[in-house]
Amino acid sequence: MLKNRILLLAISALLIVALFFLPKAVVENDNQLQTGTDSKGSGAMAASPHGPTPQGVRQNINRLKARYLSGLPEEKNAIFADSLAILYNQAGLFDSAAWYAERAMTFFKTDESLLKAGNAYYDAYTFALNAEKQQAMAEKTRALLEQVLEKNPKNPDAKIKIAMTYFSSNPPKGVGMMREVLADDPKNQLALFNMGMLSIQSQQYPKAVDWLEKLSAVNEKHIQGQLLLGVAYLNLGQKEKARQQFDKVKKMDSDPSVQATVDSYLEELK
Repeated sequence: MLKNRILLLAISALLIVALFFLPKAVVENDNQLQTGTDSKGSGAMAASPHGPTPQGVRQNINRLKARYLSGLPEEKNAIFADSLAILYNQAGLFDSAAWYAERAMTFFKTDESLLKAGNAYYDAYTFALNAEKQQAMAEKTRALLEQVLEKNPKNPDAKIKIAMTYFSSNPPKGVGMMREVLADDPKNQLALFNMGMLSIQSQQYPKAVDWLEKLSAVNEKHIQGQLLLGVAYLNLGQKEKARQQFDKVKKMDSDPSVQATVDSYLEELK
Protein backbone atom coordinates (compact mmCIF):
# COMPACT_ATOMS: atom_id res chain seq x y z
CA MET A 1 0.00 0.00 0.00
CA LEU A 2 2.80 2.40 0.90
CA LYS A 3 4.55 1.63 -2.38
CA ASN A 4 1.39 2.48 -4.31
CA ARG A 5 0.98 5.76 -2.45
CA ILE A 6 4.59 6.67 -3.16
CA LEU A 7 4.08 5.91 -6.85
CA LEU A 8 0.99 8.14 -6.97
CA LEU A 9 2.92 10.91 -5.25
CA ALA A 10 5.72 10.52 -7.77
CA ILE A 11 3.21 11.02 -10.57
CA SER A 12 1.84 14.10 -8.82
CA ALA A 13 5.36 15.50 -8.59
CA LEU A 14 5.82 15.14 -12.33
CA LEU A 15 2.55 17.01 -12.80
CA ILE A 16 3.76 19.76 -10.47
CA VAL A 17 6.95 19.98 -12.49
CA ALA A 18 4.79 20.60 -15.57
CA LEU A 19 3.07 23.43 -13.74
CA PHE A 20 6.37 25.28 -13.53
CA PHE A 21 6.21 25.70 -17.30
CA LEU A 22 2.58 26.84 -17.48
CA PRO A 23 1.73 30.53 -17.64
CA LYS A 24 -0.07 32.03 -14.64
CA ALA A 25 -3.30 32.31 -16.60
CA VAL A 26 -6.17 30.25 -17.95
CA VAL A 27 -8.46 30.84 -20.89
CA GLU A 28 -12.11 31.21 -19.96
CA ASN A 29 -15.37 32.14 -21.69
CA ASP A 30 -15.56 34.62 -24.60
CA ASN A 31 -16.35 32.94 -27.91
CA GLN A 32 -13.59 30.48 -28.85
CA LEU A 33 -11.97 31.00 -25.45
CA GLN A 34 -15.06 29.56 -23.80
CA THR A 35 -14.89 26.25 -25.67
CA GLY A 36 -11.11 25.94 -25.52
CA THR A 37 -10.73 25.90 -29.30
CA ASP A 38 -9.64 28.39 -31.90
CA SER A 39 -11.32 28.79 -35.27
CA LYS A 40 -8.02 29.17 -37.10
CA GLY A 41 -5.87 26.76 -35.14
CA SER A 42 -6.35 23.24 -33.90
CA GLY A 43 -8.08 22.33 -30.65
CA ALA A 44 -6.62 24.13 -27.66
CA MET A 45 -4.50 22.72 -24.91
CA ALA A 46 -5.64 22.32 -21.35
CA ALA A 47 -5.61 25.59 -19.50
CA SER A 48 -3.42 26.40 -16.55
CA PRO A 49 -5.00 25.93 -13.12
CA HIS A 50 -3.43 29.05 -11.64
CA GLY A 51 -6.40 31.39 -12.12
CA PRO A 52 -8.56 33.25 -14.64
CA THR A 53 -7.15 34.88 -17.72
CA PRO A 54 -6.50 38.56 -17.05
CA GLN A 55 -9.14 40.74 -18.66
CA GLY A 56 -6.48 42.53 -20.68
CA VAL A 57 -5.23 39.26 -22.23
CA ARG A 58 -8.76 38.26 -23.30
CA GLN A 59 -9.45 41.67 -24.77
CA ASN A 60 -6.15 41.74 -26.66
CA ILE A 61 -6.75 38.27 -28.12
CA ASN A 62 -10.21 39.24 -29.33
CA ARG A 63 -9.00 42.56 -30.73
CA LEU A 64 -5.96 41.15 -32.55
CA LYS A 65 -7.85 38.15 -33.84
CA ALA A 66 -10.48 40.43 -35.39
CA ARG A 67 -7.71 42.37 -37.11
CA TYR A 68 -6.04 39.16 -38.28
CA LEU A 69 -9.28 37.97 -39.88
CA SER A 70 -10.06 41.32 -41.52
CA GLY A 71 -8.04 40.70 -44.70
CA LEU A 72 -5.10 43.01 -44.03
CA PRO A 73 -1.86 42.85 -46.05
CA GLU A 74 0.25 39.77 -45.39
CA GLU A 75 2.99 41.62 -43.49
CA LYS A 76 0.53 43.12 -41.01
CA ASN A 77 -1.18 39.78 -40.58
CA ALA A 78 2.17 38.18 -39.80
CA ILE A 79 2.79 40.78 -37.08
CA PHE A 80 -0.66 40.14 -35.62
CA ALA A 81 -0.06 36.37 -35.78
CA ASP A 82 3.18 36.77 -33.85
CA SER A 83 1.39 38.79 -31.17
CA LEU A 84 -1.46 36.28 -31.01
CA ALA A 85 1.02 33.45 -30.50
CA ILE A 86 2.40 35.26 -27.45
CA LEU A 87 -1.07 35.96 -26.04
CA TYR A 88 -2.36 32.42 -26.57
CA ASN A 89 0.74 31.12 -24.82
CA GLN A 90 0.00 33.40 -21.87
CA ALA A 91 -3.57 32.07 -21.87
CA GLY A 92 -2.40 28.45 -21.77
CA LEU A 93 -3.74 27.53 -25.23
CA PHE A 94 -0.53 26.08 -26.55
CA ASP A 95 -1.59 24.55 -29.85
CA SER A 96 -3.34 27.78 -30.86
CA ALA A 97 -0.15 29.64 -29.90
CA ALA A 98 1.84 27.24 -32.09
CA TRP A 99 -0.53 27.65 -35.03
CA TYR A 100 -0.15 31.42 -35.02
CA ALA A 101 3.61 31.22 -34.47
CA GLU A 102 3.86 29.04 -37.58
CA ARG A 103 1.74 31.53 -39.56
CA ALA A 104 4.13 34.31 -38.57
CA MET A 105 7.14 32.14 -39.44
CA THR A 106 5.90 31.42 -42.96
CA PHE A 107 6.03 35.16 -43.69
CA PHE A 108 9.13 36.27 -41.78
CA LYS A 109 11.23 33.21 -42.71
CA THR A 110 13.90 34.14 -40.16
CA ASP A 111 15.90 31.83 -37.90
CA GLU A 112 14.26 33.47 -34.89
CA SER A 113 10.71 32.93 -36.16
CA LEU A 114 11.55 29.31 -37.06
CA LEU A 115 12.84 28.68 -33.55
CA LYS A 116 9.79 30.37 -32.02
CA ALA A 117 7.42 28.17 -34.01
CA GLY A 118 9.34 25.00 -33.14
CA ASN A 119 9.38 25.89 -29.44
CA ALA A 120 5.67 26.70 -29.54
CA TYR A 121 4.85 23.30 -30.99
CA TYR A 122 7.06 21.69 -28.36
CA ASP A 123 5.01 23.40 -25.64
CA ALA A 124 1.87 22.08 -27.33
CA TYR A 125 3.41 18.58 -27.40
CA THR A 126 4.36 18.79 -23.73
CA PHE A 127 0.85 19.62 -22.58
CA ALA A 128 -1.14 17.52 -25.07
CA LEU A 129 -3.91 15.60 -23.35
CA ASN A 130 -4.15 12.56 -25.62
CA ALA A 131 -1.83 10.37 -27.65
CA GLU A 132 -3.12 11.47 -31.04
CA LYS A 133 -2.65 15.16 -30.27
CA GLN A 134 0.74 14.47 -28.71
CA GLN A 135 1.94 12.61 -31.81
CA ALA A 136 0.75 15.39 -34.13
CA MET A 137 2.49 18.06 -32.06
CA ALA A 138 5.66 15.93 -31.84
CA GLU A 139 5.84 15.67 -35.63
CA LYS A 140 5.39 19.43 -36.06
CA THR A 141 8.06 20.07 -33.42
CA ARG A 142 10.57 17.83 -35.17
CA ALA A 143 9.80 19.26 -38.62
CA LEU A 144 10.60 22.77 -37.44
CA LEU A 145 13.40 22.20 -34.94
CA GLU A 146 15.25 19.88 -37.31
CA GLN A 147 15.45 22.87 -39.66
CA VAL A 148 16.93 24.85 -36.77
CA LEU A 149 19.53 22.11 -36.26
CA GLU A 150 20.39 22.07 -39.95
CA LYS A 151 21.34 25.72 -39.67
CA ASN A 152 22.98 25.39 -36.27
CA PRO A 153 23.93 21.79 -35.40
CA LYS A 154 25.27 22.94 -32.03
CA ASN A 155 21.91 24.25 -30.76
CA PRO A 156 21.51 22.02 -27.68
CA ASP A 157 18.01 23.15 -26.69
CA ALA A 158 16.59 22.30 -30.10
CA LYS A 159 18.25 18.88 -30.03
CA ILE A 160 16.98 18.17 -26.51
CA LYS A 161 13.41 19.09 -27.43
CA ILE A 162 13.53 16.90 -30.52
CA ALA A 163 14.88 14.08 -28.34
CA MET A 164 12.02 14.50 -25.88
CA THR A 165 9.42 14.12 -28.63
CA TYR A 166 10.80 10.65 -29.40
CA PHE A 167 10.16 9.28 -25.92
CA SER A 168 6.50 8.66 -26.77
CA SER A 169 7.34 6.72 -29.95
CA ASN A 170 11.04 5.78 -30.14
CA PRO A 171 12.67 6.03 -26.68
CA PRO A 172 16.10 4.63 -27.71
CA LYS A 173 16.46 7.39 -30.30
CA GLY A 174 15.52 10.00 -27.74
CA VAL A 175 18.05 8.68 -25.23
CA GLY A 176 20.75 8.60 -27.90
CA MET A 177 20.17 12.23 -28.85
CA MET A 178 20.13 13.31 -25.19
CA ARG A 179 23.42 11.55 -24.55
CA GLU A 180 24.94 13.29 -27.56
CA VAL A 181 24.06 16.63 -25.99
CA LEU A 182 25.59 15.59 -22.67
CA ALA A 183 28.71 14.32 -24.40
CA ASP A 184 29.22 17.82 -25.80
CA ASP A 185 28.12 19.58 -22.60
CA PRO A 186 28.05 17.40 -19.46
CA LYS A 187 26.61 20.32 -17.48
CA ASN A 188 23.64 21.03 -19.73
CA GLN A 189 20.86 21.62 -17.21
CA LEU A 190 17.93 20.90 -19.49
CA ALA A 191 19.40 17.56 -20.54
CA LEU A 192 20.30 16.54 -16.98
CA PHE A 193 16.83 17.44 -15.73
CA ASN A 194 15.03 15.60 -18.51
CA MET A 195 17.16 12.48 -18.05
CA GLY A 196 16.34 12.56 -14.33
CA MET A 197 12.64 13.05 -14.98
CA LEU A 198 12.54 10.26 -17.56
CA SER A 199 14.37 7.93 -15.19
CA ILE A 200 11.68 8.54 -12.56
CA GLN A 201 8.93 7.93 -15.10
CA SER A 202 10.52 4.57 -15.95
CA GLN A 203 11.08 3.83 -12.21
CA GLN A 204 14.87 3.71 -12.63
CA TYR A 205 15.42 5.57 -9.39
CA PRO A 206 19.19 5.05 -8.94
CA LYS A 207 19.73 6.55 -12.40
CA ALA A 208 17.36 9.38 -11.51
CA VAL A 209 19.41 10.19 -8.41
CA ASP A 210 22.60 10.17 -10.46
CA TRP A 211 21.24 12.60 -13.07
CA LEU A 212 19.54 14.89 -10.58
CA GLU A 213 22.51 15.05 -8.21
CA LYS A 214 24.63 16.11 -11.18
CA LEU A 215 22.05 18.78 -11.94
CA SER A 216 22.11 19.96 -8.34
CA ALA A 217 25.88 20.23 -8.48
CA VAL A 218 25.57 22.46 -11.54
CA ASN A 219 22.65 24.54 -10.27
CA GLU A 220 21.50 24.07 -6.68
CA LYS A 221 18.62 26.52 -7.26
CA HIS A 222 16.94 24.35 -9.93
CA ILE A 223 13.65 23.88 -8.04
CA GLN A 224 12.13 21.25 -10.32
CA GLY A 225 15.30 19.19 -10.13
CA GLN A 226 15.45 19.43 -6.34
CA LEU A 227 11.82 18.30 -6.06
CA LEU A 228 12.34 15.28 -8.27
CA LEU A 229 15.56 14.40 -6.46
CA GLY A 230 13.49 14.11 -3.29
CA VAL A 231 11.04 11.85 -5.11
CA ALA A 232 13.89 9.62 -6.26
CA TYR A 233 15.34 9.38 -2.73
CA LEU A 234 11.89 8.51 -1.37
CA ASN A 235 11.40 5.71 -3.86
CA LEU A 236 14.79 4.29 -2.94
CA GLY A 237 13.81 4.24 0.73
CA GLN A 238 16.34 6.93 1.64
CA LYS A 239 13.87 8.72 3.88
CA GLU A 240 16.22 11.13 5.63
CA LYS A 241 17.67 12.37 2.35
CA ALA A 242 14.15 12.68 0.97
CA ARG A 243 13.04 14.72 4.00
CA GLN A 244 15.99 17.07 3.61
CA GLN A 245 15.19 17.55 -0.07
CA PHE A 246 11.54 18.34 0.53
CA ASP A 247 12.40 20.77 3.33
CA LYS A 248 14.80 22.46 0.93
CA VAL A 249 12.12 22.79 -1.77
CA LYS A 250 9.63 24.26 0.72
CA LYS A 251 12.13 27.02 1.44
CA MET A 252 12.87 27.59 -2.25
CA ASP A 253 9.34 28.08 -3.62
CA SER A 254 6.20 29.38 -1.91
CA ASP A 255 3.82 28.39 -4.74
CA PRO A 256 0.78 26.73 -3.07
CA SER A 257 0.75 23.76 -5.46
CA VAL A 258 4.41 23.06 -4.78
CA GLN A 259 3.94 23.47 -1.03
CA ALA A 260 0.96 21.09 -1.05
CA THR A 261 2.88 18.42 -2.96
CA VAL A 262 5.89 18.68 -0.68
CA ASP A 263 3.65 18.49 2.39
CA SER A 264 2.14 15.27 0.98
CA TYR A 265 5.59 13.73 0.76
CA LEU A 266 6.56 14.88 4.22
CA GLU A 267 3.34 13.37 5.57
CA GLU A 268 4.34 10.01 4.06
CA LEU A 269 7.66 10.23 5.86
CA LYS A 270 6.11 10.54 9.33
